[in-house]
Amino acid sequence: MKNYHLSKHSSFYAIGLSYKKADAEVRGKFSLDVPKIDAITLDAKKEGAEGLMAISTCNRTELFGFAQHPFQLIQLLCKHTKGTVEEFQEVAYVYKNHDAFNHLFHVGTGLDSQILGDFEIISQIKQSFYRSKKHGMSNPFLERLCNSVIQASKRIKNETELSSGATSVAFASVKYILNTIPDISEKNILLFGTGKIGRNTCENLVKHTDNSHITLINRTKEKAEAVAGKFQLVVKDYGDLQTEIRKSDILVVATGAQLPTISKAVIHSKKPLLILDLSVPKNVHDDVMELDNVTLVHLDQLSQITDETLANRKAYIPKAHAIIDEVKTEFIKWLETRKFAPVINALKEKLMMMKEEELDFHSKKLTNFNQEQAELVSERIIQKITKQFANHLKKPEVDTDDSLALIQKVFQLEIDSK
Repeated sequence: MKNYHLSKHSSFYAIGLSYKKADAEVRGKFSLDVPKIDAITLDAKKEGAEGLMAISTCNRTELFGFAQHPFQLIQLLCKHTKGTVEEFQEVAYVYKNHDAFNHLFHVGTGLDSQILGDFEIISQIKQSFYRSKKHGMSNPFLERLCNSVIQASKRIKNETELSSGATSVAFASVKYILNTIPDISEKNILLFGTGKIGRNTCENLVKHTDNSHITLINRTKEKAEAVAGKFQLVVKDYGDLQTEIRKSDILVVATGAQLPTISKAVIHSKKPLLILDLSVPKNVHDDVMELDNVTLVHLDQLSQITDETLANRKAYIPKAHAIIDEVKTEFIKWLETRKFAPVINALKEKLMMMKEEELDFHSKKLTNFNQEQAELVSERIIQKITKQFANHLKKPEVDTDDSLALIQKVFQLEIDSK
């Protein structure tokens, strides 16, 4: 089994782009659905990569994995998306080793979310790791890292109020509707798409608008019925989309489609229509803005809405950082231990060999030689010696690589490179 510490030959990288520098259109070019994530993972496996995990949400697309150079991961992403290397490099970030797993901690705990403290991302990380493992592209390092990020996320939720109050993209969209549309309880709302953001938006609409005129449409009617049943809402067939748009005052689009599903061609009403596009890639074609009665608002505009809830959350950022540092310190300790474990094991084997030779020599030489007692004493001494070395290597001021090289040289240890 390979030793997955951060070796000199292969480094751990995070490459990606997010809402911070890439707008929805650019993010759309690099977005990954499940089949694409599977294809990237299997491609990396074929190329002999040691481990890879892909994350794609409406806010970001990122690859975390081992490579000799980050360009290998960048090429992999561009090969499986509509984006080019040049477009990627304009908005991208690349993190290596410590900075790479530090980035995953910040993403997974909501500190890097478009809306601070939005914890939707942690379930995406769990899903990404599951897919990676399913294809045999996880390893002990990735598994331990993801579990540490999940642990930090749970602690921040439990020990701080970073995610208190309803502030998420789904809530921001409802807040926008409440601020913009008068007499909301009288308006007809159509929700097209029942993915995660769609479901959350639906829940917020029911909770905050006191509106009984909400209709759901999804390509797969069963999914819409499952959501509607929970809130006792009306479900219509996909074929009724144009008719329902004609009746609507507000259209919320939250499908997972890779191409626009709503365009000028399907809108035939003359009354004012507010369209909220909560999808990446964009699911509403820009040509709808040619219609005088239509107002189009996208996810990126909604996420700029701030309120007191969000301001209150900022106070908990230092506490969240402290929790991340604690969990990360444990992870780094584990990583260092993995780094020197092969040398300590080889040292132990070498000392055991010396012990066997000595006991064999003395058992032949001494008449009343007590093999059992000699075994016991010498094994205890070996245990103490190896523990002494291990404790030395754990000290923060010690240069681990130099110490490991010295131990190998002094005891002439042969370490299996695997």
